[in-house]
Amino acid sequence: MPSPAPGEAPLYTGTLDCATKTIKREGFRGLYKGMGAPIAGVAPIFAMSFFGYGLGKRLQMSGANDTLSHKQIFLAGAFSGFFTTTFMAPGERIKCLLQIQQGGSAPQKYKGPVDAVKQLYKEGGIRSIYKGTCATLLRDVPASGVYFLTYEVIQNLINPTGKPDIGMLASIIGGGSAGVAMWASCMPADVLKSRLQTGKDSFSTNRIRDVFKHLMKKEGFGALYKGITPVMLRAFPANAACFFGFELCNRFLNH
Repeated sequence: MPSPAPGEAPLYTGTLDCATKTIKREGFRGLYKGMGAPIAGVAPIFAMSFFGYGLGKRLQMSGANDTLSHKQIFLAGAFSGFFTTTFMAPGERIKCLLQIQQGGSAPQKYKGPVDAVKQLYKEGGIRSIYKGTCATLLRDVPASGVYFLTYEVIQNLINPTGKPDIGMLASIIGGGSAGVAMWASCMPADVLKSRLQTGKDSFSTNRIRDVFKHLMKKEGFGALYKGITPVMLRAFPANAACFFGFELCNRFLNH
């Protein structure tokens, strides 16, 4: 949200206030603003994520029955972060730009994801569409390591013997916990990435360290966790569903 002027109240006082005002001004559909870009990329993004994780594990194994250490699982997960950035960076850029547009009677610069891509390309070519790629890498590489490590650890704690009757429950709990752990670890990087991707400064000066310095000077350390409440409300169910679907698909394909 825009920074309030001195003596002026912020646009939103919290998560509930933001939801209430968004629905009042834009209707229920306002809560799904910017959804087109993530939906278009969600299948290849997660396919590449799980592929990268599997490949990262195999590269560290000398035999099919090797048991990886926690460090190796983290590295395999971090390795998967490199695979997703190609799809993630432009999708995040478009999503963020659409989400910060105020609804109601406010003028809309972008009519939708396709229009956003056209305008960004016209303004700065491919470089404009991929603005924030390095910031996305800084977020996704360590976050993916935490993500898959948490999932494997929780899975082993709940279902150490691999019993099929509790396997799917372990996937739900492990996946949800992985999402919470991932976002707890990468929230500051995500805030910086989003600020960078929606900033209007030139490419030469608008770097992630400049965004960090500006944020610390103007808003303080707490700004790095702005939006943490809605992110955490989403993290558990969304990632529980993700891993449940992944494990269910594996079972289907292996029978």
